[in-house]
Amino acid sequence: MDAQWGMKLEELDFELPEALIALHPEQRRIDARMLVAQPGNATFVHEKFSRLGSFLRSGDLLVLNDTRVLPARLHLQKTTGGLVEGLFLQEHAPGFALCMLSAGRLRPGVELVFEGTPVLRLAEKRERGSWLVENLSVETWPDLLGQIGATPLPPYIRRLRSLVEQAMDSEEDRERYQTVWAASDGSVAAPTASLHFDTTVLQELEQKGVEIAHLTLHVGQGTFLPVETDRVEDHPMHAEVFEVSEALGAKIKATQERGGRVIAAGTTVCRALEAWALGHEGSTDLMILPGFPFQVVGGLLTNFHTPQSTLLALVGAMAQHLGHQDGLAFVKQVYAEAIAQEYRFFSYGDASLWV
Repeated sequence: MDAQWGMKLEELDFELPEALIALHPEQRRIDARMLVAQPGNATFVHEKFSRLGSFLRSGDLLVLNDTRVLPARLHLQKTTGGLVEGLFLQEHAPGFALCMLSAGRLRPGVELVFEGTPVLRLAEKRERGSWLVENLSVETWPDLLGQIGATPLPPYIRRLRSLVEQAMDSEEDRERYQTVWAASDGSVAAPTASLHFDTTVLQELEQKGVEIAHLTLHVGQGTFLPVETDRVEDHPMHAEVFEVSEALGAKIKATQERGGRVIAAGTTVCRALEAWALGHEGSTDLMILPGFPFQVVGGLLTNFHTPQSTLLALVGAMAQHLGHQDGLAFVKQVYAEAIAQEYRFFSYGDASLWV
């Protein structure tokens, strides 16, 4: 493939043993492994995440996503007693929100209860299993979710639990499916590359001369959706809300002028920065495929992604940008090595650094 457009879905496929899907985080955040890939010379090395500072330089700018994951997973009941599972997506209008809901028969007007109290009313069915719902409580959406919601773990983290246990949140997930700097409520999935950081790593990077800054991109339901079109570019990307401050813009300019690299901690940061550079404001549905003309990002820290996903395509685009003629082929080579060495995959898994 010689351009951004024209990618076939099968190009994003690879075989992953289910045993390598991480169901729980490591005991400590920094215990994750890190596969460091250098596409420019087609090499890679095996490291620990705690050694991230060895691969960043004084003058680099590391950009983090300060979004905070909402307790967006819902386990409710209809007034008739039927169970309803769901995922809060986003506020839509005063008193209303969009949710993904899964149950038997649902229709407008049905009320959903939590511990016997009506909390939501179905207002209107939308596309792909989503519903416009009304908040029946006096609470704001974040406060209501804090009472009735649970950590929205991705669907590939399948743990053998009863229905009652599935409706309960765990202390481990509440703490570990959240970055240590999370500040801005709004995501239904974590910026998982940043789950490996603790305050010690951040301090070590700053002491080395790596500048650290933040932006906000609220991760939406699109992160869970596989590509379902034969041509990847035909896949409808869901828009996600983001904000890049003027202060961060000034830091990016200063970094580029001094010859430093802008390192994106995660695909969310990468998309936000490149969307900002293209003039997007407020939200973006930017899709990044091999051939994309990066304007800001010069390195990427990320986890290992699912087959047939736009995130895998983004990593291929970055590998090409960093000097490999066939970036996606190199990504697959790195992934094959990660599988052979039994790296842990996906949200609670290990990291990869592309520089």
